[in-house]
Amino acid sequence: MHQPVLLKIAIKYLDPKSGENFVDCTIGGAGHSLAILEKIKPDGKVLGIDADSTAIKRIKPRKRLILICGNFKDLKNIVQERGFGPIKGILFDLGLSSWQIEESNRGFTFQKDEALDMRFNPKNQVLTALEIINIWPEEALKEIFRKYGEEKYGWKIAKQIIWERNKGVIKTTFALREVIKRAIPIGRTQRRSINRVLARIFQALRIVINDELENLKQGLEQALEILEPNGRLVVISFHSLEDRIVKRFFKENKSLGILTKKPIMASEEEIKKNSRSRSAKMRVAERLAS
Repeated sequence: MHQPVLLKIAIKYLDPKSGENFVDCTIGGAGHSLAILEKIKPDGKVLGIDADSTAIKRIKPRKRLILICGNFKDLKNIVQERGFGPIKGILFDLGLSSWQIEESNRGFTFQKDEALDMRFNPKNQVLTALEIINIWPEEALKEIFRKYGEEKYGWKIAKQIIWERNKGVIKTTFALREVIKRAIPIGRTQRRSINRVLARIFQALRIVINDELENLKQGLEQALEILEPNGRLVVISFHSLEDRIVKRFFKENKSLGILTKKPIMASEEEIKKNSRSRSAKMRVAERLAS
């Protein structure tokens, strides 16, 4: 079952009240949205957006919950086309849902043997991890692993990928996992460290395939445009590249009042119940009235 990260503290900062409207830009398993709906009844509404059409289909239809398959890079248009508003709060939960990791069969995790896909929306996206790993040149792979994975062994992994793919197509997540392991110097890392390397490489590929960082920048800019005065913007990120973008955006926009001097992290209790919350960082800002 999907467990929404930092649920109680996110609701506390969004501070939903009866009759208010909110946007969940990454509705996923709808955990945050359902909690908001409960607070804003009987008339408040939530506009839930997700790039993954299957995720939208998995959510049980409910009154006052408007579901849209789309990308939050188009947030302003999505809101305007549906005449949704006024908007009191906007949430970005940038993590993958449990379903995407465990059941989507799109290769988001190195812990399951699946096809190298990693697209959020296979219907509208062409580029896959299979293409990047088997076709893109070595220099491009090095840049991806350095820039989006911040992986010090990225250049070794890129070289190993080129070597291995010359012998045959690298088709699955497990096949890629073994290639990555062979690239890491023997004796210089433990299993936990190897898993960190694998996570960073898979993260880098997913970011590139779904253009995640650029989409986040566009989504934040549009969120600020459509948010009501005194409305709140809550962003939960899961790696340093996302968090830096959010931190910079909050600091550079004078129309925002920052409510979290430091990012809020999951408690030890939550981490025990949901290990994926370990890397979550939440930042909150409020649109100033004038």
